[in-house]
Amino acid sequence: MTGSRKAVLAAIDLPGRHFPPDVLLDELELLLGNLGIRTVGRVTQRRNAPDPTFLIGRGKAEELKAYCAAAEASLLVCNETLSPGQKINLEGATGVEVWDRPFVIMKIFERRARTSEAKLQIEMALCKYEIPHLKGLGEQMSRLGGGIGTRGPGETEFERHRRKLERRVRNIAINLETIKKKRGLQRDRRRKLSIPVLSLVGYTNSGKSSLLRALSGDKTLLVEDRLFSTLDTFIRKVHLPSGEEILLADTVGFIRDLPPDLVASFRTTLEEIVNSEYILLVLDASDPGLKDVLPVVEETLSDIGAGEIPRLFVLNKTDLLPESSVALLEEYFSSRGEKVVSVSALQGAGLPRLLRAMEDFLGQGRTLQQERSVCHDA
Repeated sequence: MTGSRKAVLAAIDLPGRHFPPDVLLDELELLLGNLGIRTVGRVTQRRNAPDPTFLIGRGKAEELKAYCAAAEASLLVCNETLSPGQKINLEGATGVEVWDRPFVIMKIFERRARTSEAKLQIEMALCKYEIPHLKGLGEQMSRLGGGIGTRGPGETEFERHRRKLERRVRNIAINLETIKKKRGLQRDRRRKLSIPVLSLVGYTNSGKSSLLRALSGDKTLLVEDRLFSTLDTFIRKVHLPSGEEILLADTVGFIRDLPPDLVASFRTTLEEIVNSEYILLVLDASDPGLKDVLPVVEETLSDIGAGEIPRLFVLNKTDLLPESSVALLEEYFSSRGEKVVSVSALQGAGLPRLLRAMEDFLGQGRTLQQERSVCHDA
């Protein structure tokens, strides 16, 4: 049972890294906690570069074997992305199962998936993750052949499983393409109705779903204080102070080192962000690392093609901070030339001001479009 497992965490401290190992391991421990796995130890190895064979080096890997045994841990979780060879070598050296950060994130997504679309997307990502890792396993199984140039039963089994996964990826891609076309038709209908669509984006657990629930008044929206509680796109009507109706979309949250295959698999969901009039970038004002996670969100937006979409910053969870701290954060974002509004989605504080800011932001965007249209016609 996953819930009874104990894990030891491992990370390498590389020069020039944006985040110290402790920050990354704190987040990794939180991720594992969402899977019911308890962290019982941590190991950090300072290196100039990852060891291509064992990630952390042979000596440290051998130390980890004794460490895991003493801690009664059946799982070693590395913060870095492991190559198939590194994973197999670490498992051989430590005698325990080995995961990496991308796999942990995908396991959480797998557990959170509720709709058929989300389940298909995470299944595709897991299949793509598993295919290269089968290569090393297949090489091990092929030794059952017993001779040079032979095709042993292990190799045959490996090839069969690999082909099965590749077929599954192709089938899922076809299904997701159908969903993509359906979403495109829905967006076309919304455009014809001239209803603006805005998207909530931000780091996972920043309170985006709570904000959508508060602004739309839809109490049926599920709001949970946990990572990646939202994997699907939820779109709700919101009325601005003038009475104008807009659509506000809540999408999957971001996190450091979001696996590329996962981003690719969730491309259909993330397209709602790319097609938005503008973005409400939601930040957890109570998070001490707020200024560190902001570049992660901005980089992810750029990666999915939404880096140039206008954005309004929303500092959420301000009820957890003194007013002086909130004022300092507002000053920081204003000094960067950003438009920012502070709110508490949970208590409703600042929501009227946010709605007015959204209306102003939308109006400014329309004025800019009109000016561009006039210049183009001229």
